[in-house]
Amino acid sequence: MLKSRVGYSIRNYWEVTKPKIWYLLVFTAFASAIIASNISGVDADIIIWILLLISVTAGSAGANTVSSYIDRDIDAIMERTRHRPIPSKRIDARHALYYGSILIAIALVTSAMINLYALMLMAFGIFDYVVVYSKLLKRRSRANIVLGGFSGGMPALIGYVSITLANIEVGVMLALLVFLWIPMHIWSLALRFKGDYYNANIPMLPVVNSVSTSTRVIAATTLLMVVFSITLTYTGYFGYIYLTVAVVIGAIVAVMSIQLLWKPDEDKAWRLFKFSSPYLAVLFIAMIVDLLL
Repeated sequence: MLKSRVGYSIRNYWEVTKPKIWYLLVFTAFASAIIASNISGVDADIIIWILLLISVTAGSAGANTVSSYIDRDIDAIMERTRHRPIPSKRIDARHALYYGSILIAIALVTSAMINLYALMLMAFGIFDYVVVYSKLLKRRSRANIVLGGFSGGMPALIGYVSITLANIEVGVMLALLVFLWIPMHIWSLALRFKGDYYNANIPMLPVVNSVSTSTRVIAATTLLMVVFSITLTYTGYFGYIYLTVAVVIGAIVAVMSIQLLWKPDEDKAWRLFKFSSPYLAVLFIAMIVDLLL
């Protein structure tokens, strides 16, 4: 009985960190570190790789947990989120806040052990997500996901600077790629659950704008992201393998966004959202394969 209660508690504390979000962020950090190592020829100590994994995992999970604490009232209203650990009373809200704060502290300490740049970027990313996005903008401005989106690009840049500062423009471009990916990812989700956001009075793009305007913006930001992903080949570090993958999957996601624009419906928005995560992961994998081969 005790074992089952402990397991239940662990699952709840795992769930409150929103692992589906931080899995991808941790992957972009680790992939960027591999890219940095291959471009610069720096063979970082295994301790750096371990610290990177711990810091980005703890930072992303901690920021998500504190954000869940901040959003506990609106999460209880929205059908999509009302079963999360805090609104469903599976975790006490204060305990979640303490837990998230401890994870953030771990992230700051471990990133400081990597280098000062990793620490500054980690602190900025957490501040941008928790304070700028969750606390200040999410309930007030349609620009919430844009200004709060800088946090999403930080893990990729943290991964890069953890290895080297050489050719830092590549690391910046990797972070920008994630930043440009975020609007398509979040706004397609918001379009799918427009009613939820409306009921919670969250001014996401599809709530404060018409469906036609929203789909035009989603299509435009998607095409911008695809074009930017292709321009990464002009850094001179990624060749035909990456270019081929970027063009092919970029064409797929562009077609999906245009289909959504042409005939908007919730199913198309949901498919675009579901495809967006593997799309980003495949791009980073293609970069690594291109460099290795």
